[in-house]
Amino acid sequence: MPQFAANLTMLFQEVPFLERFAAAAGAGFKNVEFLFPYDYPKEEIRSQLDKYGLKLVLCNLPAGNWAAGDRGIASNPARIAEFKAGVDLAIEYALALGVKQLNCLVGKRLEGVSLEEQYNVMVDNLRYAADAFAKHGLQLLVEHINFYDMPGFLLNTTRDVIKILDAVGRPNTFLQFDIYHAQRMEGELIATFKALQPRIAHIQVADNPGRHQPGTGEIDYRNIFAVLDAAGYTGYIGLEYVPQPDTLGSLGWIAEYGYSLSSGL
Repeated sequence: MPQFAANLTMLFQEVPFLERFAAAAGAGFKNVEFLFPYDYPKEEIRSQLDKYGLKLVLCNLPAGNWAAGDRGIASNPARIAEFKAGVDLAIEYALALGVKQLNCLVGKRLEGVSLEEQYNVMVDNLRYAADAFAKHGLQLLVEHINFYDMPGFLLNTTRDVIKILDAVGRPNTFLQFDIYHAQRMEGELIATFKALQPRIAHIQVADNPGRHQPGTGEIDYRNIFAVLDAAGYTGYIGLEYVPQPDTLGSLGWIAEYGYSLSSGL
């Protein structure tokens, strides 16, 4: 049975971030994820997790200046020291918050820097992060993002990520499989999952078009979830979608598909 996690960056935007933990618990969630915790003291986030009995299952490494357009700095040769400092900060937060896996957004194409240099820097930085994580029992995830939503992002397909992970060559590195991004770039969702299942540590879902909740678009999520169950997938499924009409109103599909937010506990 799927273990669903509320993405607190996308869901419950009706309230400020630190109030979304209560909202998620009130809706029945036991697991949460979000993009970044670093704007808040780790003690405040830990307090919210403990107060509402929530488990944090995923967050990202620092990704540069998000408001200024950064979408990761792992491939930027001018920001290697900043990336390594971000790894240290991510470990500090991970240990405080109890999260065991962190995703790395690798960044966008840079003007004036060769693609070869960006890839070499990316591989070296990911090796550094993986080795640092391994000392604390943490897993490093890498995500693919479609170039329609994020023009210039370096890793657009699952194949792109696997190629990089193979070059990194560390056992604690995995693919974060985002079904929405995969649909926009690749299709073949079930075949891709079956082929890559041993390399997948986390899954995120949204429908297409619109990036709304399952059941609003073209993706046959009933069939996909059945395949995940049959394959014995034991990771979490992050609900990283734009809810319609609002968060609580978007959750009806879970019961309609025969699941509950306490599944798999």
